[in-house]
Amino acid sequence: MIKVDLTGGRELTDADIKRSGALPRSVMDAAEAIVDDVRANGDAAVRAYCEKFDGSCPTAFRVPDELLDAAPSMVDEEFLASLERAHAQIRAFHEREVSQSMFTTRADGTLLGVKVTPLPSVGIYVPGGRAQYPSTVLMNAVPAKVAGVRRIVMVTPPQRDGSLSAYTLAAAKVAGVDEVYAVGGAQAIGALAYGTESIPRVAKITGPGNAYVAAAKRYVMGDVGIDMVAGPSEVCVLADATADPVVVAADLMAQAEHDPMATCYLVTDAPELGAAVEAAVERLVAQSPREDVTRASLEHGVIVSCDTLAAAVAAVNVVAPEHLELHCDNAMALLGSIENAGAIFVGPWSSEPLGDYVAGPNHTLPTGGTAKFSNPLGVYDFVKRSSVICYTPEGLAADGPAVQALAQSEGLWAHALSVGLRRKLVEEGADRFADAAAACKGAGATAWPRTLDAPGVPYLPGYEGRA
Repeated sequence: MIKVDLTGGRELTDADIKRSGALPRSVMDAAEAIVDDVRANGDAAVRAYCEKFDGSCPTAFRVPDELLDAAPSMVDEEFLASLERAHAQIRAFHEREVSQSMFTTRADGTLLGVKVTPLPSVGIYVPGGRAQYPSTVLMNAVPAKVAGVRRIVMVTPPQRDGSLSAYTLAAAKVAGVDEVYAVGGAQAIGALAYGTESIPRVAKITGPGNAYVAAAKRYVMGDVGIDMVAGPSEVCVLADATADPVVVAADLMAQAEHDPMATCYLVTDAPELGAAVEAAVERLVAQSPREDVTRASLEHGVIVSCDTLAAAVAAVNVVAPEHLELHCDNAMALLGSIENAGAIFVGPWSSEPLGDYVAGPNHTLPTGGTAKFSNPLGVYDFVKRSSVICYTPEGLAADGPAVQALAQSEGLWAHALSVGLRRKLVEEGADRFADAAAACKGAGATAWPRTLDAPGVPYLPGYEGRA
């Protein structure tokens, strides 16, 4: 692992972190070309890319409902019970996120508010290939279901022999997914975004994938909604001298085994802890069935040494990790000082995999430092809000003059006229003009009853008198 020494008061910088940054241009170009082809040629393009990248393509993309219904009977009873436990706890947590429409009134009767409406449809991308992620199904489908989304679609690539993961399909059944399509890659994102002959388009796309899937999501953003452009997984362990180096080592490895590009950070004010953790990693990693992936990730992991716990917390806020574990004495007392993290695991018993699978909060989290401004996936991602504005004549009379003055400052005459005409109706005690031609006369004065005094001219220093 890479060593960063902050003792002596130096602050952590972005250069110390060495994140990979944006998607390569070559990946973006390839993904965009695939999406454009799917948009233009529909199923035929999807089929061609499935054959090219997956080595096979099903006769029909839609997975039969009977196969989805049968999936729970194909899996181990303990797995199914665990899946159902996770589903119940994830749902219970997300039900607390539900927001209601809100309305308020003023004394003059003006009504203002927000109308909350579920999205009509959502597409969930679930990776296939060698790794299977039933937890991804739950974390994306459950908050959408709680939000009231009417149509939840899942796409996932099949194996070369035409098989799908029973774990993934069982999760889809438990979570209440409505439709499943056996297609993956950037072509699946294009199909969800624009629709094909057999795959109807959706309003929003969520879920993780490889770099080409991420690039495709970025490309279609704006034509459809997306959750985020996710980068490699991250964990940061903030640890003091009370931390167990073996447990910390296991927690770092739990993230490292995801992907050679996954990044692990250990931030500590305990001088001996870094070496003890690395020694424990060596004892454990040789026993891992994912040793190669884990070692590749840990090679670019970072150990940050600080003089004080306060300095270590400051470094964590610079990292802004996807997952943050607090292996510290009185860890809860640190919670208020943590500003940037996707999910915070407080205390030595709060293993990050608990959050991955069963705790309840969503495991779809901001990566790559985007926790500085982004949120975990939640019910709020599957609804939209509409402002509601309903004025009375009294409210119009009260606010109208301010609108006209502000519109005049922006040179928007018709904005002011729209309000001015209504003010005339209020003054006349009428609902509509009896004489349209007469109402249109003197529109200039109706829009701008008085000319605003000319404003002063604020010159930048050094420019005075140059006009």
